[in-house]
Amino acid sequence: MLKVLDHLEEWLITFLMGAATLIIFVSVVHRYGSGLSIPGVQDWLLSLHFGWAQELTIIMFVWMAKFGAAYGVRTGIHVGVDVLINRLSDANRAKFVVIGLGAGALFTGIVGTLGLTFVLENGAHYQFLTWFGMDVGDLYEGPTTPDLEWPTWIVYSAIPLGSYLMCFRFLQVMVSFIRTGELPHHDHGHVDGIDEEHLPVDANYLDMGDNLHPHDLKHKQIGEDRDVKGGKQ
Repeated sequence: MLKVLDHLEEWLITFLMGAATLIIFVSVVHRYGSGLSIPGVQDWLLSLHFGWAQELTIIMFVWMAKFGAAYGVRTGIHVGVDVLINRLSDANRAKFVVIGLGAGALFTGIVGTLGLTFVLENGAHYQFLTWFGMDVGDLYEGPTTPDLEWPTWIVYSAIPLGSYLMCFRFLQVMVSFIRTGELPHHDHGHVDGIDEEHLPVDANYLDMGDNLHPHDLKHKQIGEDRDVKGGKQ
């Protein structure tokens, strides 16, 4: 079940990022293409309406940021100041790590609850009762967005959904840390899809294979194999 949730989280973030980028690109091309005096093409471009593009991309980036924050907790992407924590003994460090994760879960849980209350009062409660054919009483129907004319409670739903998911991720990481003593770690210097060359431990990592940088006299220079194969001495 957790793997399904992990994949849904990743797919949603990927879709929102890709779709928002594509919409922005098409909107910019449309804007500049409409100014070109090309018979037929200019009239067709002017007939297309992209006034909603900016509003939609803003909404998509908000949703991407909320769910991306939860993804960051799960994978350890978020940057934290842990200089003091790492200087403590293992027992004290574990306590403070658990306290920090618990505080994160509490904070995001509170934000999610406040966000849910706001969403319900902003038209979600009215809409749910309408869908089930129940009496709405004096409930507020809620406003709509300026361009897309979507109910704003749908847009604001990113706050409770993303915050509750982030709260769950904090609890998930905390339970995993209590069991294994390990926290998720992300190497910010690593790029997925690029194979890294593992140098010997005592190699000079400053060696650039030229006369401008320190040379490693214990190991082969960068490109030395290529020079030998090419017949160079």
